[in-house]
Amino acid sequence: MKAPILIVEDELIIALDIKEILNEEGYDAIIDIVSVEDAIKAIDQFTPSLILVDINLKKDKDGIDLGKYLLEKDTIPFVYITSYSDKTTLERVSETRPYGYIVKPFKPADLKTTVSIVLHNFRHRNIDAIRQNKEINTDIPFILKQSIKYINENISEKIKISDLAKKTRWESQHYNRLFTQYIGVTPYKYIIDKKIDKAKTLLIDTNLPVIQVSFDIGFKSHSNFCSIFKKATGKTPKDYRKWYEANEMYQK
Repeated sequence: MKAPILIVEDELIIALDIKEILNEEGYDAIIDIVSVEDAIKAIDQFTPSLILVDINLKKDKDGIDLGKYLLEKDTIPFVYITSYSDKTTLERVSETRPYGYIVKPFKPADLKTTVSIVLHNFRHRNIDAIRQNKEINTDIPFILKQSIKYINENISEKIKISDLAKKTRWESQHYNRLFTQYIGVTPYKYIIDKKIDKAKTLLIDTNLPVIQVSFDIGFKSHSNFCSIFKKATGKTPKDYRKWYEANEMYQK
């Protein structure tokens, strides 16, 4: 199960709208967080994967104060969602180094894209040498980066963890531990997430039968694919395709 996304927004209608958009993408979005104090408590309780922060919280402390707190901790990515885009606000925002900034009103596609990119970049931050401020004195990030490249390029095949480990100098158990430490999820979870992302693309961009989609992304069992897909997205592959087509027609 994906770690939840916190929505720090004191306007309930907007919070519900964001929650619905994220739920459609398979994320567990948590609302009713209307202050910096509420957010800090929720962080301790839920250990979120991402925090979406409205700047104007109409409290003693605003969203940028929460951004300062998150910057100091530097363990969770955060994105501001706000109607403010003036120079003064942007200067305050830049000091907290957010992972993204979305201006209201926004399109659902903008929110989905930003969330996807931020989560992807944050997950890979420990193996992206170019993003590190300190000198890297181990080759582990570079080896794992090659491993991830292999996964991405062969996501349509059945990928065994033992085979991935053989491409490194580590035994399977040690490979699994290092991958989880640096990427934040197990190799198996990473592979499944990538396969589900690929399945979504095929369901949206092609007319391939669902059973063919399952085999095209390396599942030997169609029923197993459907079960994993529903667990990840909340919808069966067939329902996901219908939902997307209906949503596209509605937006047009």
